Amino acid sequence: MSRVSADYKSERFEMSKRNKSGRARAGVALLAAFVFTAGLSPAGAPRSAAQVAAPQMPPAAAVNPRSASVASATAEVLKETGEIRQLEVLRAVKSGAQSRAEIERMLVRNLDAQTTPAELHASELALKKLGLVPADFAMRSFLIELLTEQVAGYYDPKTQEFYLADWIDLDGQQPVIAHELTHALQDQHFNLRRFEDWPKGDSDAELAAHALVEGDATLVMTFYVMRDLKRVAAMMKSMNASGSASEKIERAPRVLRDSLLFPYKQGMEWTSQVYRRGGWPLVSEAYKSLPQSTEQILHAEKYFAREVPVKINLPDVAVLLGKGWARLDYDVNGEWSYFQILDEFLRTEKESQKAAEGWGGDRFALYEHRATRQVLLAQLTAWDTEQDAAEFFDAYVKRTERRYKNAVADTRASVPVATRRVWNTAADGLVVMERQGARVCILEGVPQKADMGALLKKVMATP
Repeated sequence: MSRVSADYKSERFEMSKRNKSGRARAGVALLAAFVFTAGLSPAGAPRSAAQVAAPQMPPAAAVNPRSASVASATAEVLKETGEIRQLEVLRAVKSGAQSRAEIERMLVRNLDAQTTPAELHASELALKKLGLVPADFAMRSFLIELLTEQVAGYYDPKTQEFYLADWIDLDGQQPVIAHELTHALQDQHFNLRRFEDWPKGDSDAELAAHALVEGDATLVMTFYVMRDLKRVAAMMKSMNASGSASEKIERAPRVLRDSLLFPYKQGMEWTSQVYRRGGWPLVSEAYKSLPQSTEQILHAEKYFAREVPVKINLPDVAVLLGKGWARLDYDVNGEWSYFQILDEFLRTEKESQKAAEGWGGDRFALYEHRATRQVLLAQLTAWDTEQDAAEFFDAYVKRTERRYKNAVADTRASVPVATRRVWNTAADGLVVMERQGARVCILEGVPQKADMGALLKKVMATP
């Protein structure tokens, strides 16, 4: 988890829309932590008193004229939000407004602080390898533009302050404030800073925890708005007024758009189920017993049953690929990610959901050749049953054939199509899939000269 909770105007629209549209769609967890980092990452360290007093420093920026109105609403909204959420207000919360330029500087600063160029490069490569973004996609610049367009406000547990975007319509600001102040209450009672520096290598669990935090705040905001019909009307007016400022979110690759919205949409649905089962006390208890996977978010009954993911470790196969290969990333996709990976090409939500729902655990590793820039993505997945594994295998075969339209399938009798598939994609290397019992291995981008059998044996032998 990150240190700053930033919230988005699209989240307000999608929240109101989702009751009409049914179950929300998903994105990809290998990107999710990155989107989380980009939009919800730690604020830069505040300047020291000595720095502020230094004569070479520029004068302090003028107070935003909207800050007074935000600050005046804070105490009242915080009190009501605490009553709704059944959490005592332990301390006042400082608040204010920030301009688009200030918000953008925060996003850039946080992105640079939380994500190294190497990590950003790896995330971009993986998405391109999976065909989820265009080959020429520049993710960093697009994300900054997207998040700057969509951010509505953010709460920073480090400073215990929140800021509202000053371009938010005055009629629509109170729901956003209620959302941000819910984060302040969460921080006061559950310490959001304990989520800082989430261990690398489990983005799926990180995203699940993020869905708890944002789903909680979105549900509180919903209750806050529904308390007064005037608030509903004001919120609708604000949404209509800001509807034209959605260029980036509308043309964003689906994986980015859905990854940004997942914690709010699916997170709110999950929190609602927890609330219906045990009220706010059970939601609060979830901060002690965190959801451990997006599977638990998508299927709340698996959270209540404490169905934990299968832990998988992948050996480093760089030596089997030849000289010049290096592993860049090592992480978990999760059920939500596999739904998105499949549905990007299947475009049949029911089929993609069914194929992903038997997920039990996974691990992926991303490799790149230093000289040729060729990319290999290795994935090992575990499924609840052999039937679940077979359904996923068949769906991923169909996805692969649509992803690599010019690929040539290996149709030799020695390749058992029910459990192994091989395609030659020419410039993108070989794609190899193998199913053994309830596990499925996928290798995309195998070099022509590599020993495919040795690679499969090494990966599939993983405990």
